[in-house]
Amino acid sequence: MHPADDPRLTLGHFLRDVAARHGARRALVFEGSALSYAGLEAEVQRLARALLGAGVVKGARVALLLSSRPEWIAAAFAVGRLGGVLVPVNTFATREELDHILRHSDASLLLLQPALLKHRFLDELLLSYPELESGRAGRLRCPALPQLRRIFCLGLPAPRGGVETWEALLAEGRDVPDALVDAASAEVVPSDDACIIYTSGSTALPKAVLHSQRAAALQSYRYVDFLRLEPDDVIYTTYPFFWTAGMAMSIGGAFAAGACLIVEESFDPARALATIERERATVLHAWPHQHRALAEQPGASERDLSSLRKLDFASPVAALAGLEKDLYGYGCSYGLSETFTLATATPADAPAELRKSCHGQVLPDTLIRIVDPETGAPLPPGEEGEIIVKGATFMRGYYKLPPERYLDENGFFHTQDGGFFDAQGFLHWSGRLSNVIKTGGANVSPIEIERALDKLEGLKAGVVVGIPHPTLGELLVLCAVPQEGASLGEDEVRRFLRGKLAAYKVPRRVLFFRAEELSLTANQKIQVAPLREAAQRRLAAEGALIEGHRYGPPAG
Repeated sequence: MHPADDPRLTLGHFLRDVAARHGARRALVFEGSALSYAGLEAEVQRLARALLGAGVVKGARVALLLSSRPEWIAAAFAVGRLGGVLVPVNTFATREELDHILRHSDASLLLLQPALLKHRFLDELLLSYPELESGRAGRLRCPALPQLRRIFCLGLPAPRGGVETWEALLAEGRDVPDALVDAASAEVVPSDDACIIYTSGSTALPKAVLHSQRAAALQSYRYVDFLRLEPDDVIYTTYPFFWTAGMAMSIGGAFAAGACLIVEESFDPARALATIERERATVLHAWPHQHRALAEQPGASERDLSSLRKLDFASPVAALAGLEKDLYGYGCSYGLSETFTLATATPADAPAELRKSCHGQVLPDTLIRIVDPETGAPLPPGEEGEIIVKGATFMRGYYKLPPERYLDENGFFHTQDGGFFDAQGFLHWSGRLSNVIKTGGANVSPIEIERALDKLEGLKAGVVVGIPHPTLGELLVLCAVPQEGASLGEDEVRRFLRGKLAAYKVPRRVLFFRAEELSLTANQKIQVAPLREAAQRRLAAEGALIEGHRYGPPAG
């Protein structure tokens, strides 16, 4: 296990160290082309020179609206090398979320691509902020984004108002010597700010989780131990880079091991199967519903997936890969965005009985306690309570919030997750005590969805609940109460929300209830628990088939 006090735990040192060890080996494969570690190191240095020439200094916020592609990785390490603060933007972010992230993060420079699938990033940006299109390159003046000074767009053939081309960015580095980049990098230490991760939580807008250089580098090394990664591994990942799992588990873990990472901009099961077969991938990182999509893709059984060995045995792809014994799985862990993923873990090749029975042991330099959620009093092993945490990879804080808002008097963060330790020191996570719903690997705030319904005519009340689902974790279901005399349909409500929310936040089902069917608290608030049970009974009664899982019918 890598020591947490290593002074080289910065993103600049991390990439230089792995490139020195694995220079000639493949680091990335993208669209059939490979890039070595030495080549990636050279690209990062070139981009660092360009960013320095464009005005990025230590502490500057650099927003990144790119898909999972080599430029994302190069930009992230280049920003980190200079001591800048990376602000990854969710490529599914709504206009409201994008506005919040760019303004709240104080981003002074934005790197983006014009479009991805149906998303038109550049067009939507200029539509939202006309001052950017009418502005001058390098001298942006947008009151809605007061800190933003420069925008560079990948693949843009010519400048568009104040938006500059990627080639113009690279040109900024022509007169910047490597010695200047190296001097800037030498001033970066592990405790410096590295990135702000925006993640859904218990509030309508995403939380801003500020992390240190050490957290990102240390967790990358830890994933080598946890996942048993080796230099000869070829890793296929669907995890988006804008969340901590993509950054630490996929990018960081692959590089720390000297392995090869296969990068694709978006997930398509047919293309993914072909890529896994062609590149002889040995490791598969994907969300549960993507595993199922791969296994159910027509022709999947005809693909040669025998190279896959480090694959969760619970995945339906395991049988297609010829795996017969449960020798590998990475579900035995617990972590948060606030801990840059792992806080507890047990190696992925541990005995299946152990992996299935708990959520791992506390990692070095991490402190976890179980306390009474009402009084905060510590609880003994075997007694369930709230998980609280602090340690080496814990966030530097929520950006722009004072620590007393989220830390107790001893510096612990109360996770609102329930669990207990057994006598052997293994953590058992029992579920969320808060109302955040985890679906398909993403945290979704019911408040955000319910707020988006405010302007839907004909709706009296709407409550979003999470219903257990075997591959998604939880299924988003909207329990809706129409106004008297209104006629609302399920498709109409979902269509309304699709225009306001990212696709993964749109409830999979809308169930309609009469006001008299609801249970209310003493102050006339809708009780969520009885409504969740009622929704689950409703789905079971109709035998609903959702994402490959059929609910009910109820027994008897």
